[in-house]
Formats: sequence, C-alpha cells, structure tokens
Amino acid sequence: MRWENLATGSEHSRADAALFGAEAVTTRTFDTPEFRGITFHEIRARSIVNRVPGASRMPFEWTVNPYRGCTHACVYCFARKSHGYLDLDTGLGFDSQIVVKVNAPELVRRRLASARWQGEHIAMGTNVDCYQRAEGRYRLMPGILAALRDHANPFSLLTKGTLILRDLELLRQAAEVTDVGVSVSVGFTDERLWRTVEPGTPAPERRLEVVRTLVAHGIGCGVLMAPVIPFLSDGPDQLRATVRAVAAAGATSVTPLVLHLRPGAREWFMSWLERHHPYLVRRYERLYAEGAYAPKWYQRRITRQVHDLAREYRIGPADGGMPRRVRTPGPAGAPVSGPAQLSLL
Repeated sequence: MRWENLATGSEHSRADAALFGAEAVTTRTFDTPEFRGITFHEIRARSIVNRVPGASRMPFEWTVNPYRGCTHACVYCFARKSHGYLDLDTGLGFDSQIVVKVNAPELVRRRLASARWQGEHIAMGTNVDCYQRAEGRYRLMPGILAALRDHANPFSLLTKGTLILRDLELLRQAAEVTDVGVSVSVGFTDERLWRTVEPGTPAPERRLEVVRTLVAHGIGCGVLMAPVIPFLSDGPDQLRATVRAVAAAGATSVTPLVLHLRPGAREWFMSWLERHHPYLVRRYERLYAEGAYAPKWYQRRITRQVHDLAREYRIGPADGGMPRRVRTPGPAGAPVSGPAQLSLL
C-alpha cells in the first residue's frame, strides 16, 4: 500500500507521497506530556474496510485499522514494515509518526450500508492497536463501534489498551445484536521485561484489569498470550505465573503465540536484543535461522505447556484467540449462548 492510496485523491506521485507538502495530509504535534515527541499525520482515507491478502495466515477476511504506526512502541511489532511502504522509518518512526485516518467512522458506516456488503466479520487491532494513546484524542472508535452496532455487523477486537473501557457501553450494546469478540494481549507478567520491550503500553496487570472489567459486565474476553519471547519469557515458572494471572482475571481463553520476526520488526528487535541481552543474539540467530517463525518443535512445546497450565487453572486451552460472546435477540428470559472461539492462527 502506498501513501497515495490512503488519500482522498490519487494524483500524487511516489515522490509527492512523502508526508511533507502532500495536500491530503495535515501534520500536527501536541505539546502535552503524553504526546511529546509524537507527530500525527491526519489523512482522509479512501477506504477503511480492507480485505486481508489471500496469503495471510489470519482466519478473517476483513479488517479495519484507523491508525498506522503505534505509540505502544513494542520492539517486536510485526507491523513495523508497513511504515516502510509510506517511506517512513520502521524503528523510532513507527513509534512516533502516527498516521490517523480521521474519516474512518464515516467510511465504516458507508461501507456497511452498501448493498454489496454481506455483513462479513470485521477484525480490528490486528495490525496496530486501535486503542493506542492517539485514540484518546481522536476518538475514532466510538463512531466505528456505533456503525457496527447499528448494522448488527459481527466484529472482534484485539488490544493492549485500557482505553477500550471507555467504550464499554457501546460494546455491550453491540453484543446485544451481533457477534462480538474481545481479546486482550498479555504475553507475560514480568514487569522488568515489560518496561523495555513494550515501553508505551499499559502494564500487564492493568491489561488484566481490563479483562476483569469486561467479564464482570458480561462481555467474554480472552487473552492472547503474545508474544512468548524465547529465553526471556518462556521459562516454566514464567509461563505458570502468566497463565495463573490470566485465570485470576476471569479470561474465557488463553492462546499462546510465540514471537515471530518479520522483516522490519526483525532488525529493530535484534538491535534491541544487542543492547539489552547481547548474550542471546547468537541463540536468536540460530533459532530464527530459517525465517520469521521459530521452529515448529519450539512452538508446539510452548503451546503444550500453556494448554496444560490452562487446564490446571481451569481456563481451558483455546483453539483460537478471540472469544465471541453471542447474544441472540429473543424473548425476555431466553438463555444466552456461551462463548465460542475464533481462531487467530
């Protein structure tokens, strides 16, 4: 995807597509502590409900991503490469140059109202987090959720952001009329590791509090235990501590996902590893010698360990990462169906 494909007009050349001087882009900075050092590039996108490429491993076909770049600054984020498509830096630039599709809510509503739209499931938060800090200022998600609710369109959300609780009532209303799934990403509970590898995110315990709150309000919430970071968060005691905390939060499922290092993310992560854990660099080079994914034997081992712990703590191993809480409209007092699973893998 090129910058000109995101803009209202497509007449800009590749050179003009840089963020500076492009007519379709408004660049802003805000002199507040939470946004210091961050630049926002506001665009009016041409489309927002996008089809997932056929070669993708994702089990859903449609996504909505109102932002590009992410202030969570997770050193392993696979979406970093997408910033390179816009001639933006995939390292610090990804963390601090945030593209905001300011017309996202109206585009979602327009697409859902189209006669050609068949009401397919829409996944959100699968590229960058739609509840990152920018959402506190731009407030795009309430309009998006309201459109999905009004059209009774099924959707799922994945987030590390506590800001999702601001929209709790909208989620509850949507769950009354359609299939809604929410997952919170908590890969580990080690606070020392969190502070260096996910510096812009809420602490793991705060994310687990989101799970508690959603479940308390009748919205089933799973945990995507991602990423499990080889040699840093994959010890038996570490896995146990994380699964135990997930169970205590009342999660409906826990799904482990081992760190993968795609181009763009791989270079940034490895430079971080060199600074913070240089003794692990050679081990990572060997483990990921065949590509972006850890070997199958390693992935299976982690999955087996987490599923065994999930059974021990009575969560129940999940075949997927985004639980759906389905509320079928019916007569008063009619039973509500239990949570099912929507696979991420």
